[in-house]
Amino acid sequence: MSTKIHKAVIPAAGFGTRFLPQTKAMPKEMLPIVDKPVIQYVVEELVASGITDIVIVTGWHKRSIEDHFDYPFELIKMLEQQKKEKLLEEVKRTSSLANFIYVRQKGPYGNGTPVLCAKPVIGNEPFVAIWGDEFIYSTPPRTRQCIDVFEKYGDPVISAVRVPKGDVSRYGIVDANNIEKNIWQIKRLIEKPTSEEAPSNLAAHGCYVLTPDIFPLLESLKPGKSDEIWLTDAIRQLMKTRPVYACEIKDGKYFDTGNKLEYLKTVVEFALQHKDLNGDFRDYLKSLKL
Repeated sequence: MSTKIHKAVIPAAGFGTRFLPQTKAMPKEMLPIVDKPVIQYVVEELVASGITDIVIVTGWHKRSIEDHFDYPFELIKMLEQQKKEKLLEEVKRTSSLANFIYVRQKGPYGNGTPVLCAKPVIGNEPFVAIWGDEFIYSTPPRTRQCIDVFEKYGDPVISAVRVPKGDVSRYGIVDANNIEKNIWQIKRLIEKPTSEEAPSNLAAHGCYVLTPDIFPLLESLKPGKSDEIWLTDAIRQLMKTRPVYACEIKDGKYFDTGNKLEYLKTVVEFALQHKDLNGDFRDYLKSLKL
């Protein structure tokens, strides 16, 4: 098995029911954060972390994701003719971010199934699995921090962030031993505990550096909660045979665009940082006199 990581999997076959009716025809991963879709921020994080091959696991209703990262010959020609250099540069950059491979999801619902669907592309290599509807802004990137831990210890790694004690019931919380600084060896993964049950406020989710021995475990899993196949269940099985670490992300901010309120917060925050909008948009928000 190679120890270098250059492949990543983004599960993107879900229906985005929390955003219906918007997501009836538009993938939730394509919801715009000002002028870029959510999934592009995820892809850019992977590319900045050294990933070159990105497997996006899609469904019949996700063709616009493929189109977004495609090379739009006609659009490029038009922008060249109109001499819109900045837009031209951005469109070309988006198309050349990585080598994109698209796989259609087959099998039961749940976040473990799309990871298993990528097995023929991943082969016998370690890889990153990362969700397409959330991201963390950090320096170095979250994925890079997790890969660095993997390269040091040689075992699977999950990104982790501190959450308010009152919010632990929304996340998978870890019971873990501190190994060094921001690195923890996970003893237990507790899915959505109450604040009284939670052993910590360290939520492990979002970015997974996995080894290929996760695949036979996913293949043998019986459907769990909601009759679905869950990646966390396979990781619990993996922890019986090898260590699994949590990397507490340094200097990062978590943006969960998978629910309406957090999505709107993300749009507002990024609009306030946007070089073409920040002044006028800030003035507009002040004018609302909330």
